[in-house]
Amino acid sequence: MEKRCEYWLPKKKRFCANFPFNDSPCVLEENMEGHLKRCPLLKQTQTLSLQPYYQKGINQGTDSEDQDVQFTSEMKRNWVYNLSAPLFYDLLSKIRSLHASICKDMQFSYKIPNACDIWIKRQNDRKIPYQEKHVRQQASILGNLEDFGALSSSDQAFSEEQCDRSTLHCYEDDVSAVVEFGAGRGYLTQILADCYGIEKVVLVERKAYKLKADRSLRQIENLALERLRIDIEDLNLNAVESLKGIPYLAIGKHLCGPATDLTLRCCLSEHCDQDNGKEPGVRPHLRSIAVATCCHHLCQWKHYTSKQYLKNLGITKEDFHAITWFTSWAVDADHGSDVSDDGSLPSPIPPHPPSGNEECGGDARGVEGITRNMKAMDRAALGFMCKDIIDMGRLMWIKECGLEAKLVKYVPSDISPENRLLVAKAGTTTIST
Repeated sequence: MEKRCEYWLPKKKRFCANFPFNDSPCVLEENMEGHLKRCPLLKQTQTLSLQPYYQKGINQGTDSEDQDVQFTSEMKRNWVYNLSAPLFYDLLSKIRSLHASICKDMQFSYKIPNACDIWIKRQNDRKIPYQEKHVRQQASILGNLEDFGALSSSDQAFSEEQCDRSTLHCYEDDVSAVVEFGAGRGYLTQILADCYGIEKVVLVERKAYKLKADRSLRQIENLALERLRIDIEDLNLNAVESLKGIPYLAIGKHLCGPATDLTLRCCLSEHCDQDNGKEPGVRPHLRSIAVATCCHHLCQWKHYTSKQYLKNLGITKEDFHAITWFTSWAVDADHGSDVSDDGSLPSPIPPHPPSGNEECGGDARGVEGITRNMKAMDRAALGFMCKDIIDMGRLMWIKECGLEAKLVKYVPSDISPENRLLVAKAGTTTIST
């Protein structure tokens, strides 16, 4: 009889063990004991479980109805296809009305700061891969932080007389720390370190990568680097010893699907606990955060931070899963020739409900036929609307935690169609470097 090893994952499919996409190999039952003695991921899991910052599922959120259910793309699609045509059109109408009411103030904010010139003009000598589109995205993330007053380069730093003693850069013995979530190879932090100068870096990433920026970062004088190989879902940031009592900046570029919600919950537990009257204790202090969202089709109701906000707007859990499925339409084709200079697409023209004796718009396949007959641009525009609704809910949750925040389009769509950025800061604090 064969059994699956729950720890081993093939190299080509390094999904996190906390997610349901694992494709672990089968091992004969009589060989399982020997396999576990040499299974590398079992050793890694055992080592991780002993770390003080590991707390299983601390940031996962809750869903009392389906606590352990992961809604796959197929499940979401089937729910949409099983709708009657009138209910499907009602859902499209609800999405369009909701987007018009809550997402109207989103601005295009493509900011390339002067501090990043050494990377934009390729004046650095780092021996790491250079791709202009990624560099421009990373630079604009930092530029938006600078524009929002959450980050300043050395030539913009306030004098000691101009700043409050509570701000980070006014403490002589304080450490300017950066935590990058979903860090991958760490290239966003590399640009931040080169262009702004930082003293402490914590990279959070669940997977192993080659060609990491770690070696280059360690060559920077007076920079302390720590890489935590852990899923954000299980990270208790308050228990990371090197960050205790230290103000920090949180960043993340393209945090896929629920990783954005996990990151927000990981960073903002301090603020939410204070709002709930809990004793904060000794913990890191979030000064500001910038998260570029993506892959909204992977979002899960259980992990989503702003469930109550959407409920108040009439969005059910089933509606949410349909909305997440629609988001894949935003990036499933090349819409580069159809975008405007600000990175936006034309407003969608939803299909109209069938009239007279027409059934399902003249397609016998019901809602499946209706969706397949929609124009590509209508599908794409609807997908972007759904992305905006999901991110706007996240923005509202950040504001409820007491931070000043905004949601912007930080690069044109021809650089990346995944161009939404959440930026927030606590109070009026600026991290000066």
